[in-house]
Amino acid sequence: MMLLWFLPAILIMSLLMTAGLRRYALARSVMDVPNARSSHTVPTPRGGGVAIVLTFLLAMIGLMLSGTEQINTLLAVGGAGALIAVIGFMDDHGHIAARWRLLGHFVAAAWMLGWLGGLPPLVMFGWTLELGWFGGLLAAFYLVWLLNLYNFMDGIDGIASVEAITACLGAAWLYWLAGLGGTAVLPLLLAASVSGFLYWNFPPAKIFMGDAGSGFIGIVLGGLSLQAAWVSPSMFWCWLILLGVFIVDATYTLVRRLLRGDKVYEAHRSHAYQFASRAYGKHLPVTVAVAALNVCWLLPIAYCVAQLGLDGAVGVVLAYVPLILLAIRYRAGDLEN
Repeated sequence: MMLLWFLPAILIMSLLMTAGLRRYALARSVMDVPNARSSHTVPTPRGGGVAIVLTFLLAMIGLMLSGTEQINTLLAVGGAGALIAVIGFMDDHGHIAARWRLLGHFVAAAWMLGWLGGLPPLVMFGWTLELGWFGGLLAAFYLVWLLNLYNFMDGIDGIASVEAITACLGAAWLYWLAGLGGTAVLPLLLAASVSGFLYWNFPPAKIFMGDAGSGFIGIVLGGLSLQAAWVSPSMFWCWLILLGVFIVDATYTLVRRLLRGDKVYEAHRSHAYQFASRAYGKHLPVTVAVAALNVCWLLPIAYCVAQLGLDGAVGVVLAYVPLILLAIRYRAGDLEN
């Protein structure tokens, strides 16, 4: 019951903190100025994602002080998320060479896996896979890819916030149905932290998230999905399904650019959502479409996995095939206009 009062407080704190960061950015000219690679057309304050980071970490400290049993998860998610946020903040306010950023990302992934206990056994196509140290290596690459793809997908107003909120609320609902209400607390706290920021980031955005916020959300979502795998193997697949829009668009785009020989670490505008936003001339229709896909397509499939016994890997395939077709339809990975 206390959580019902705690969540609005977190949302309001995030909203007010974002407002303060926006005033600071305007006063200090911390602006994202449009260039040839941008999806926006007017200078906009950036760095608002710091509000998400601080409110979520404060909420986690509150959970620790309350004597929660999830202490390992809190240390895993909080420590790794804080490191990624610091790296992103430094990169937002200067520049860190790609190799050092990547090293920091793997350090954060190792920290998280150390506290979570690595990658648990996975059940796919009816088989139980125990991958040992190789599974830990795969999990590290999974976490690093997820935090980076979240940064790549944070390119139009509101999209990264909407993705996080719908995925977290969907996962929390599935936890509740499965009688795992305690595991739903962290996704709900993240959704509340992001919702306060979304007020200022909803199209047309009054402030941008920045690398500190997007990378933080990416690795936290990765940590929550691995925690879910330990609690209930099917829930790991549910998280992969719920995050399908971002995973498919970013991965399909990356593969196409790699095959073409592009420098994949350079900024670009060739994701499907970016082509779509240019085609419609606005960010809002694309952001709303992502929310609709998450709620009306991906969540029902995740429900079938969590509650109706659908094999998780099969559910991922069913969820991703239409998303791949959408990526093709909207030219993900094509040369830019």
